[in-house]
Amino acid sequence: MYVVQFVRGFCMALADSVPGVSGGTIAFLLGFYDQFIGSIDDLITGNMEKKKKAVFFLIKLGIGWVCGMVLAMLILASVFESHIYAISSLFIGFIIFAIPIVAKEEKDCLLAKKAAIPFVLLGIIVVCAITYFNPAGGGEGVNLEHLTPGLGIFVFVAGMITISAMVVPGISGSTLLLIMGLYLPIVTAIKDILHLDFAAFPTVFLFGCGVIVGALSVVKVIRKALEKFRAQTIYLIIGLMLGSLYAVVMGPTTLDVPQPAMSLHEFNILFFVIGGALILGLQKMKGIKK
Repeated sequence: MYVVQFVRGFCMALADSVPGVSGGTIAFLLGFYDQFIGSIDDLITGNMEKKKKAVFFLIKLGIGWVCGMVLAMLILASVFESHIYAISSLFIGFIIFAIPIVAKEEKDCLLAKKAAIPFVLLGIIVVCAITYFNPAGGGEGVNLEHLTPGLGIFVFVAGMITISAMVVPGISGSTLLLIMGLYLPIVTAIKDILHLDFAAFPTVFLFGCGVIVGALSVVKVIRKALEKFRAQTIYLIIGLMLGSLYAVVMGPTTLDVPQPAMSLHEFNILFFVIGGALILGLQKMKGIKK
């Protein structure tokens, strides 16, 4: 059904646009992640029949994704900074409720390869290390108004990293942008383009080129990893999701006007519950036929 694919793409875009879980996690929860990754890979390397099938699937999914991303970009830049703790609580709800669902979906695979459990720790360490040692953290923002060659390369590489994270069920690309101090600058640049202010076009262009290069290079690796080392990959994904909790908590320190890391005092239980309810609702959608 076109409507189902549209909703799936829309939900993926909302997840990709905010720090928390990735669009890949949403695809995983809704039960079409393997088809999603396989379609992107087939579009690049498949035969003509596979390419056609992949194009039709990705167009239906992509329309929903674009609509969701445009809507998110138009409103996020104005509400994110002023409601950082409430939104962070929402993201934590996403992650906490998503982890047991992912584990349940892959129960047989995970139980059969218990020796791969250390990959959970590896995932946690990777995200926490990136967050802790991030040079843009602790209040040093990234100013993209005057794009130097070095800063341009940084934006390009950030695009590669971001799309890689977006297609992996785990930490979102937006969380990594937040860690690198680029989340609000990139969101603002895209929003300016949508409002026909093209001063930020070089930034968006470089970021987009990085996204394309990253997508072409990472998808095949992910597909092979899921085929040959599925348990290890899933354990790593769970670790990335657990580690992203620390990244979200530290997220306020990377804002243009740095704020303290979120504590229990700032934690908003209502938004946490809303985040969990949304994840459970998305999982229920898995039973809807294509």
